[in-house]
Amino acid sequence: MNGDKKSLIYQLDGRPSLGTAIPLGLQHVLAMFVGNVTPLIIISNALKLPVEQKTFLIQCAMLIAGVNSLIQCYPIGPIGARLPIVMGTSFGFLAVCLSIGGKYGLPGIFGAAIVGGLFQIVLGLIVKHIRKFFPPLVTGTVLLSIGLGLIPTGMKYFAGGAGAKDFGSFQNLALGFIVLITILFFKHFTKGITSMSAILIGLIVGYIVAIPMGKISFAAVANASWVSFPMPLKYGIEFHADAIFAIMLMYIVSSVETVGNVSGITLTTKRQATDREFSGAIIQDGFGSILAALFNVLPNTSYGQNVGIISMTGVVNRFCIATGTAFLILAGLFPKFGAVIALMPQSVLGGAAVVMFAMMVVGGINQITSEPLQGRNGTIIAVALGLGFGISAVPDVLAHFPQGLKMVLGGSGVVVSGGLAILLNVILPKDKVEVPEKSGESVA
Repeated sequence: MNGDKKSLIYQLDGRPSLGTAIPLGLQHVLAMFVGNVTPLIIISNALKLPVEQKTFLIQCAMLIAGVNSLIQCYPIGPIGARLPIVMGTSFGFLAVCLSIGGKYGLPGIFGAAIVGGLFQIVLGLIVKHIRKFFPPLVTGTVLLSIGLGLIPTGMKYFAGGAGAKDFGSFQNLALGFIVLITILFFKHFTKGITSMSAILIGLIVGYIVAIPMGKISFAAVANASWVSFPMPLKYGIEFHADAIFAIMLMYIVSSVETVGNVSGITLTTKRQATDREFSGAIIQDGFGSILAALFNVLPNTSYGQNVGIISMTGVVNRFCIATGTAFLILAGLFPKFGAVIALMPQSVLGGAAVVMFAMMVVGGINQITSEPLQGRNGTIIAVALGLGFGISAVPDVLAHFPQGLKMVLGGSGVVVSGGLAILLNVILPKDKVEVPEKSGESVA
């Protein structure tokens, strides 16, 4: 190929050397690593799973994220966008999965995720016909609701985890603040890879500080095997109508977010995304989430933070991203690596989780404020958040509803908020723009 070899990294199909591709790929792995494993750690803690099972789930998450990202880069037929998209476990599904897991356990989550994945594949096939129903006002309201619903969970972790004997102790709070301050420092007082990996650095610092505090025992690491292939369907799958209905809305939201991420990548190359790229990306989100459920992982989606790296660096090369996915796949085959991560104290995780969940709120605000919040727009947001977040904050208002419906409507508030935002956006008439009447009098 003609031209400077360095320019290959700015070409979708360029083939730079491994020496160039590996650090650029690792940069993307660092940016998404925390978000990929954190939801499964939170679910594991909520279900009170032992360390060895938590280690197994982390191992599965890393392997599946690598495989799914590789398919986005190098499609299989219509599955995949043929773009440098990084996929991983979705935080957006966490609130709904916590609700489903509390009632049906992991089998109920995975069964609902499989049906939801099939639904998302259908959305990918018809995406060009339905994009108009999901403007930033709707997706922003859903994102805002997700973040608000998860912040209390983050604070419980900050204090040591719900049910912990030392919940709220100065030791736990100190660990949480150490992580938080470290994240703020590296995010805003450094540049480049350290700034982009501020959350990962914060967790590493908190982890190291927790060792002399007696918060970590490495016995589980010693007992973990060196090499192992994650076993699919370890927990089984169950299908429950209320769980499926609750999770399907999140697949719609995930699809809309993927449309935005694909647009962000292609705009880096000064062009609009094609219908084929939109469709392939969403189909792979659905297919990847089915694959994830079969391998004991929560639904997967494209990662916005990695799109941010591409937008900032201009590196849109698929080969570079593929080298990063190779490291994820390898990490998923070594259980000892997952065991080290699984030992992370809950207060350390909380110091980062509070920031991550609050940033979802900020992301939602940025989307909904892209248009004036008056008249129709203000009504949609007020009703959606008022009822959705209100029901999740006071679940007793549904005391006389059937149990299944209570889980759908009151589990997290996201279903109500998102459903109302979509419905009101369709049925409420657009605000009329008043045009001043022309006057026959001249103005001096």
